[in-house]
Amino acid sequence: MSVTISFGTIWDAIFKMEALLTTQMDMIYDHFEILDGMQQIVGENLSLLAPIERAWQPADYLPNLNADDWCQQIQNFRTAAQGLSDEALVVLVGDMVTEEALPSYSVSLNLIARDYDGTNSKPWAKWMRGWSAEENRHGDLLNAYLRLTGRVDMRSVETTIHHLIANGFNPRAYPDPYNGLVYTSFQERATRISHANVAKLVAVQGDPNLAKICLRIAGDEARHEAFYTLMAGKIMDVDPAGGILAFREMMRGLIAMPGRLMYDGKDADLFDHFAVVAQRLGVYTVHDYAAIIQHLVKTWDIASRSVSGAAAKAQEYLCKQADRYLAHADKIADFQRSLPPVTFSWIQGRAV
Repeated sequence: MSVTISFGTIWDAIFKMEALLTTQMDMIYDHFEILDGMQQIVGENLSLLAPIERAWQPADYLPNLNADDWCQQIQNFRTAAQGLSDEALVVLVGDMVTEEALPSYSVSLNLIARDYDGTNSKPWAKWMRGWSAEENRHGDLLNAYLRLTGRVDMRSVETTIHHLIANGFNPRAYPDPYNGLVYTSFQERATRISHANVAKLVAVQGDPNLAKICLRIAGDEARHEAFYTLMAGKIMDVDPAGGILAFREMMRGLIAMPGRLMYDGKDADLFDHFAVVAQRLGVYTVHDYAAIIQHLVKTWDIASRSVSGAAAKAQEYLCKQADRYLAHADKIADFQRSLPPVTFSWIQGRAV
């Protein structure tokens, strides 16, 4: 049996593919044009970055090594951390490692700012550099905290950071800048929730120093979330169909977690194991994931947008997406609670 395909059929397929790619590239070009047209409103909201001269710095939350009583300050700092559970330490290290991989996030999210020379003076570029500068303090502070308390194996933690940055990060936003705004809106809220919940947890376990640190970081994430959510909302106003389709594209699968490629040189499933501990502790759960989707659907007024065709189908999908996760949230939580303990090199190989 033979199959004959005419050259005409092949050329028709090629022309259709070229037409589709041309349409997609035109759309992406339009999206960049719309973002560029938002420079003024971005500039008006640069106030969501803290003025550097008044911003907090890691040293504000750590023992003062220049003080005469520096040794006693460190001892008090270490004593307060002794009550932290192994589970809390695992979640804290996972959060810190994720924060320390900032270089990868800045590179991937430059899709939004397009600051190719590194010193662009446009508001989008100023925001992205300012955002990176503020985020950089988070990993610095958590790293110093863990080092001073002596509660974890810092070489293992450092190896994990090294691997994560070397492995890179793909938020699955390329090539559409709209996707990047949806991603950051979601992820900044998720990070705020996680740090705030860790603050509550460690306060109960008796470490007010760490509780203050995590609340301060959560406060930064709240400002960053406000910016990205506002900008994505403006996209929804200007280009509702494009914005909704981008939102749908990012929700097609699970949002790519920034630390998902973490590796300590031993555990190939390290991120999944860390995520299970976070779920068990209530630091970041499927319920939280669903609640973020609900929040964004409501904040961006997805249900009321006047769209048609593919965008209308995406609109319907998004309005039901949170319920899909909530329907399985309890079963997932029960399953994760049933999993056997896993050892973590971060805590000298103990199992949690």
